[in-house]
Amino acid sequence: MKSILVIGMGRFGHHLSQKLLELGNEVMVVDNMEEKLTDMLPYVTNAKIADCTDVDVLKSIGIRNFDICFVCIGTNFQSSLEITSLLKENGAKLVISKATRDIQAKFLLRNGADQVIYPDRDMAEKMAVRYSTSHIFDYIELNDEYSIYEIPTAKDWVGKTIGEVDFRAKFKVSILGFKEGEETKLLPMADHVFSKEEHLMVIGKREDVDRLLKKL
Repeated sequence: MKSILVIGMGRFGHHLSQKLLELGNEVMVVDNMEEKLTDMLPYVTNAKIADCTDVDVLKSIGIRNFDICFVCIGTNFQSSLEITSLLKENGAKLVISKATRDIQAKFLLRNGADQVIYPDRDMAEKMAVRYSTSHIFDYIELNDEYSIYEIPTAKDWVGKTIGEVDFRAKFKVSILGFKEGEETKLLPMADHVFSKEEHLMVIGKREDVDRLLKKL
């Protein structure tokens, strides 16, 4: 469990806070508009109506006590930049700020952000990969080279073991696990038998996975 501050309760801030709470974290939310905080009041550890461009406000929140500070302001980049800088200047341990463009990310990183996230861009890229082919059910990019894909089981694998298919040697892709409905089995052994109902979770380079998909 971590103590987390989320500044800016737009759509992204709401979704982020809700998921952080589901994962058992202590979450404080801040926005300068009361109506954006109302629905979160029953769930969060604390909520505050405040303008975080005021350094005295940030000091009163006790930002040094939070493990992570998220700046999720999407419509006013000047405020986002000021808050990011003030957080770091006043002792925030880890500042993660939202950006919509590369130029914003550069300024945020120069002015105190430890990390920058692009939720809109990241989701768009994920959807583009997922819906470009009928054989990808889900997709997580790990870095510029490697990603995790959820794909179907090929008909000619059904009834055979991973070892019999010689999966890793043949496709240069590793199987992380199998998913059937809500059940997920991770790190299968070589004697695992492929089933047509299962989806594979595989990790590999995009070009290797592309070659694999052509065989499905």
